Amino acid sequence: MGMEEISRQVMACRKCRLWQTAKHGVPGEGPLNAKVMFVGQNPGAEEDETGRPFVGRAGKYLTKTLAEFGIKREDIYITNIVKHTSPQNRKPYPDEVEACLPYLVEQISIIKPKIIVLLGASAKETPRVEGIEYVEIIHPSAAMRFTKMRQRFRVQIAELSKKIS
Repeated sequence: MGMEEISRQVMACRKCRLWQTAKHGVPGEGPLNAKVMFVGQNPGAEEDETGRPFVGRAGKYLTKTLAEFGIKREDIYITNIVKHTSPQNRKPYPDEVEACLPYLVEQISIIKPKIIVLLGASAKETPRVEGIEYVEIIHPSAAMRFTKMRQRFRVQIAELSKKIS
């Protein structure tokens, strides 16, 4: 299965209840030969509107912070574990995560990144694949809200930039 087919399946997905309140599935975006893949929890309201991952406030903050450390967003693949937004942006339920995991597994197998960056606690549910380095960092939305987390987030992005340069 190719990435275009995954995108089509995500857009038409009815494996859990989330499609009922979402406007768009949000498969992910970026180069298929990306060395680095970012994985978040699930799309928010702006992502649901556009069908694109990490385009809201947290996404803009992530993109800006990455750029400050020499990482271009267009060089990374970015997606979420869950491909539809959840009501009130609540944490996805286990059955919703389970329904979406096959899409993420397939995305990982197509891209074959060297590093997968897990954004926030919920992204830790990303399946582990041998030969890929996993890096857990603070979610950009938490970094925006809390000064101590913002400082730690910047340190984590700086460390990541050293790994991929």
